[in-house]
Amino acid sequence: MPEVNMAQALNLTLDHVLSTHTDTVILGEDVGRTGGVFRVTDGLQAKHGSERVVDTPVAESGIVGAAFGMAISGLRPIAEIQFLGFFYPAYDQVVSHVSRIRHRSRHRFTAPLVIRIPYGAGIGAAEHHSESTEALFAHTPGLKVVVPSDPADAAGLLLTAVEDPDPVIFLEPIRSYRRLQGEVASPPEPVPFGQAARRRQGSDVTLVAYGAMVPDALEAAEALAEDGHEADVIDLRTLVPLDLDTVLESVTRTGRAVIVQEGHRTCGFAAELAASIQEEALYSLQAPVQRVTGWDTVVPLRRAEHHYVPSADRIAAAARHALKGG
Repeated sequence: MPEVNMAQALNLTLDHVLSTHTDTVILGEDVGRTGGVFRVTDGLQAKHGSERVVDTPVAESGIVGAAFGMAISGLRPIAEIQFLGFFYPAYDQVVSHVSRIRHRSRHRFTAPLVIRIPYGAGIGAAEHHSESTEALFAHTPGLKVVVPSDPADAAGLLLTAVEDPDPVIFLEPIRSYRRLQGEVASPPEPVPFGQAARRRQGSDVTLVAYGAMVPDALEAAEALAEDGHEADVIDLRTLVPLDLDTVLESVTRTGRAVIVQEGHRTCGFAAELAASIQEEALYSLQAPVQRVTGWDTVVPLRRAEHHYVPSADRIAAAARHALKGG
């Protein structure tokens, strides 16, 4: 199996899908001739043609609306939005139409649509280029929300997303595109939704993360090990459906939980997960659930960005606080 980074893994998977699924179309701004803002679709238009890899106008609502029409007409479109902060004009399409077509049509129609969106900070792009508002999608009934953390999962989860009969929001952590390399099967092997991955075994504290925060959680676990504490590191992989059972098994065993999210603190996904843990495993907790998050402010400019994005040091500090009883 070749070792590739996440961007390359996604490219290989999209190439495989276009080659094996004749009903698949990719559309978005600059996805064709340019190969996408992060070059994830590089070379695909030259290989598969401009009718399969379609450059669109700068109109996010139009991209998602057109993809939705394709989906309910029998195709399996993959729409790309350049940055999560650019998505909001298309949110009406998603919340009003894409997410509820199965319910609205009493199951006569589905929307096998994948919306790929790079998200998150860490590259100095600031503001609209660094958003982490995944909680908006997790809060919308009818959507599946996927956040891979490494190349193999990016490939496998994308393949599963393309074959899903319902709409999938596929969030790609910008900082992870070229941060890590790993082996990816060729052709890719599907990774099922709703199954978290244990990235490190431990019995003292549970660290729960997803996307770009998983490597930082693992780094924090290394620092805790130097103190003599072993952390159980859980990578959610999908927010919807959520593998709460794996999280609860770990927290029940360790008695302590630290949840890491890059997005704004208030009403973030970590808050939902913390509430679920306290509803289901309160009597197993030896300390209050800790959250390590971004702050309730716009992502700052490059010089201050490191103060915003959760770091391994902040994660380790929260874990140490929990280990002391909170």
